[in-house]
Order: sequence, then structure tokens, then C-alpha cells
Amino acid sequence: MTTHACGFPRSVRSVGKARDFVASLVGTDDRADDIRHCVSELATNALLHGTPRGREFRVYVTVEDGSVRVEVHDAGETRPHLCAPDETADRGRGLRLVDVLADDWGTSDRTGVGKVVWVVFKEALAP
Repeated sequence: MTTHACGFPRSVRSVGKARDFVASLVGTDDRADDIRHCVSELATNALLHGTPRGREFRVYVTVEDGSVRVEVHDAGETRPHLCAPDETADRGRGLRLVDVLADDWGTSDRTGVGKVVWVVFKEALAP
């Protein structure tokens, strides 16, 4: 099992940097696009809803036996939930995409302030 971590400041540019960080670890295997898309959604949520000014969010990536677990840690207390936006809404679909693309996802407590939102991709990488 290998875990990598990186912190990202509260900045719009951090979403792309978080995605690139994870992409550098998962390469271009079959599910790499799904993983990158989920990272974008979770990093965006952390930026918009869980990272106060002057703080950062952290991304942890664990690769074990071809499976990938990505965790996004932020300082927000509010837990994300699936929404049912109407057809004209321009928000509220991110976790629906995560729910479809990932094999599993959820939230956890973390030590200190905030929460962890995680996604798991089983058999995502070639051995």
C-alpha cells in the first residue's frame, strides 16, 4: 500500500493542481478519467464549501492492489449530500457524477476540525 498526500491553498487554480497531482499517480489506465473527474468535483466542493480563507484542503491518494482511494480533507463541518437539482439549476450535480463514476464514496470524521470526503475505485489500475 502506498499513500501520497498534498495540500492545496484556497484558490481556484488548486482544483486543477489537485487533479494533476492525482493524475500523476494513477496514470492513464482505464478509469483514470473517472478518477480525475471525481477529484475535480471533490476539490471544487472543498474549495467552495469547506476551506475558509487562509486555510488549505489536502488530498490523499492510496493505491493498493490496483485499487485507488482518494480522500479530500477540508475544515468544513457540513457533510455533502446528493441533491436533486431541477433541470435549469447550474449547481448540485457534482456528487451525482461522483456517485455514478466511483465504486463507492462517503464521508468520515477527521482528527481536528472538518471532514473527509472519499472515493474508491476498485481494480482501477493494471497490476
